[in-house]
Amino acid sequence: MASSNNGNSNQLLVPQANNALNQLKFEAAQELGIAIPQDGYQGNMTTKDNGSIGGHITRNLVRIAEQQLAGGVR
Repeated sequence: MASSNNGNSNQLLVPQANNALNQLKFEAAQELGIAIPQDGYQGNMTTKDNGSIGGHITRNLVRIAEQQLAGGVR
């Protein structure tokens, strides 16, 4: 992600989170039945597949944040 030179200008606020974000990406792809190439190059994947993976990750992160907020209100 941010540590590789793949043309991505996004920078992680916590660079150590790179491995965790990659794990989320692979888990989301697996749950959706989308195969990510072994070499990690996603340039040949469809925009729809990449968007589905990103959307799935976002939904999961929002769900986790909502659960943490609900638990903190008690």
